[in-house]
Order: sequence, then structure tokens, then C-alpha cells
Amino acid sequence: MHHVSEFVFGTHNAAFVQVMYEQYLRDPQSVGEEWRQLFDNGRLAELPVIPTTRAEVTGPGTREPAAPSAEAPPPASPLPSPGLTPITGPAARLVQNMTESLSVPTATSFREIAVDVLDTRRRELNTALAPAGKKVSYTHLIGYAIVRAARDLPVMTHAFQEVDAKPHRLDPHGVNLGLAVDVEKKDGSRALVVPVIRRAEVMRFADFHAAYEALVEKARSNRLLPDDFAGATITLTNPGTIGTVASVPRLMKGQGSIIATGAIRQLGPAKVMTITSTYDHRVI
Repeated sequence: MHHVSEFVFGTHNAAFVQVMYEQYLRDPQSVGEEWRQLFDNGRLAELPVIPTTRAEVTGPGTREPAAPSAEAPPPASPLPSPGLTPITGPAARLVQNMTESLSVPTATSFREIAVDVLDTRRRELNTALAPAGKKVSYTHLIGYAIVRAARDLPVMTHAFQEVDAKPHRLDPHGVNLGLAVDVEKKDGSRALVVPVIRRAEVMRFADFHAAYEALVEKARSNRLLPDDFAGATITLTNPGTIGTVASVPRLMKGQGSIIATGAIRQLGPAKVMTITSTYDHRVI
């Protein structure tokens, strides 16, 4: 497994991986075997450690400063102003990812789509699934529709790559759908992880639904493994769940496009949803 830092630290999931890596550095036995193997086999010198404590942020040396003399200025405060707090740990990793994402020249298309048929079909499916204790969400159905669309229009999964300083188009030959999952941790803090349904284009809806639910459950119980993060080619994010009508998310390096779904709203007689497609304009 080469290019470990690129493989896991260069994705939406880098903040989550950073936590695992810092845990591993403190105690290799405290992380699962798959994570341990990944970090053991990686070129550790390449794996970035983001400072997590104030001491690490302000640099080495814990000696008390000498009493200020008349000539010497007082020592600089680690926090230049009362309103400033260093961004450290996983949040700092996210800062780096977002900054790197600025190197991807994106364009965004907005479409307002009527969802009355989707709404009706979902109700029918859920009535049929209720006896089995199962349920289908809008996101399940939209995710599967995106997979089918990307299978028919594979360019949406193509990525830009530079090889020997020359531009190339990378065709992954498949649809690996990244799912942005908002996870609430035990301490009440939240994190965004993006596990991947691999080879989704060959799945029937029932298999896709099962794979989706399994990944979300693993994300919520903190049991995601390195392979669960590998190789997204197109991502679905759903800010509509918090009432956002339309969103332009950042596109990470190595992916073709990210699709964002907005909240369903009534427009005259129809129910509509705004969907945005943000894509790498060098290849799409």
C-alpha cells in the first residue's frame, strides 16, 4: 500500500485518520490491526502530525522564561490576542485539505428537480418494507440514482492527474461513491467522514442500500477501516438535512465531482429540490 499519506491524509477523511494516527503514535496497540498495518507499512516520515496541544503549537522548550530585564522585551505570548485560538489536531488537517482543494479549478451547475415522483415512490417502498423493519431515505434513492447516472456518463468520475509535469485524465473504470456522513462523537463533538461504496455501479438497489447502511453504522460506531475510505471517484453530500436549499461544497483532489442535495421545498403545486454538481473543469 504505497503513498499512504496521499491515500488517507489527502481525503475528506483526513481529520478522522489524523486522530487514528496520533493514537497510534502514542500507543500502537490502541488502534485496530488494519490501522496499525497501514501506519506500520507507510513511510512514516511522510505522514504529517498536526500539533494537538498548546505546547506543541508554541514549539519546544518548557523552561520558565527568565525575569524580564529593563532592556529585554517581555516574552511573546503564545496567543497573540485574547480572541485568537490555534486550530490544531484534526481541525488543522481539515484546514490543510480545504486550502489544497483551492488548487482544483471547479465549475458548479445548479438544477431544480421536481421530486414528487421520488416522494411518492419512497412512500410506496416504505409501506412495503415496513413489515421487515426497513426504511428507505431520499438519500438512499438519490445516491443510487447518482451511481446509475455516473455509470452512463463516466466522465463525471474522471480525475485530473499530473504525471511528469504533464496533464493527464485518470479513468477509474468504475463508480466509487463517497458518502459524507455527519458523526456525533461520545463527547458531543461532530466530525464529517466520507466512507466509500466501492464498485457501486454493479450493485442492485438492495445491495447498495445494505452497503450504505453498513458504512453509516460503522461511521457512527467508530469502526471504519482504512479500506472504507479508499478511492472515492464521485461524492454525495446532503446539507439539505439541516435546511440548506443549495450548496457548493469543495471538491477534493483526485475526484471528478461532488453532488450536493438541498432541502425539499414546495414551489407552487410541485415539490422541488436544488441539486448542485461541482466538478473539476480540467476534465469535465
